[in-house]
Amino acid sequence: MSTVELKLSRSNRIYRPSELLQGKIIIKSSSSISHYGIHLTVNGSANLQVRGGSAGVIESLYGVIKPIKIVKKSIEIRASGKIGSGTTEIPFAVTLRQPGEDNLERCYETFHGANISIQYMATVDIMRGYLHKSLSATVEFIVETDKADCLEQPVSPEMVIFYITQDTQRHPLLPELKSGGFKVTGKVSTQCSLLSPISGELTVEASAVPIRSIDIHLLRVESILSGEKIVTETSLIQTTQIADGDVCRNMTLPIYVILPRLLTCPTVLAGPFSIEFKISIVITFQSELSKLHTKSDPTTPRLWLAMETLPLELVRTN
Repeated sequence: MSTVELKLSRSNRIYRPSELLQGKIIIKSSSSISHYGIHLTVNGSANLQVRGGSAGVIESLYGVIKPIKIVKKSIEIRASGKIGSGTTEIPFAVTLRQPGEDNLERCYETFHGANISIQYMATVDIMRGYLHKSLSATVEFIVETDKADCLEQPVSPEMVIFYITQDTQRHPLLPELKSGGFKVTGKVSTQCSLLSPISGELTVEASAVPIRSIDIHLLRVESILSGEKIVTETSLIQTTQIADGDVCRNMTLPIYVILPRLLTCPTVLAGPFSIEFKISIVITFQSELSKLHTKSDPTTPRLWLAMETLPLELVRTN
């Protein structure tokens, strides 16, 4: 029985394009094995997909768009030979992007989205001929922007003041909300570093209907150029509750939202695709009607909801 494993030099698996991707290939075998070469391949690509819900029936049949190649390298670690029994460790090192390599796309940061996925994979293959199954192992590593391309100074959160009342809502409200009214004010950062939380504050000044919950939704807006049109879809990344129950009036509540690493990245505005983000402040009022729709999409306007959605720009800083 023989197995192979790829172990990277950094436990967090985070690398920058100008750095060496280093690690070791660990081979465990109960007996010596012959091979026809050990190769390491590094691939990075942006995978785009237009789902049927975002396009027509015809487009959904061809929904997977050809991946955009970012990095593609293959090196020979060892020529043909033998590997002894027991555990064998073979070190490797490969540069992700050499200076002056401009034949491929720029190195976008790792991102796992609903329709856009930017991934970087390292794969080792041990070729053993026709009579034996080849050994292989793959590991994903995370790419972040080069320090030279990051903002040198920490980003001061750009605060935007918001007002949420019955008059700012563009969807129908419960009659008691429309007649009695409510007012929620506050401020929140709409430009921030990926290393910092989304911060701000919120105050419920008045509400004729008791409040059940106040939540902050983090949304991603993925746009893909499909043929001659741009397909855009907004989806929920995470929800952070900042208040549970009918909060005291005129009491300042802090907003503090930690950004999830793989589900966010610097805002990208590329030619064939774009990745943007939004935050939505959602106030849920106590209503018997809401109990019948407990599994409804939290981003969809409802009679018992009031919301304010703001664009969010994310940047990478040193």
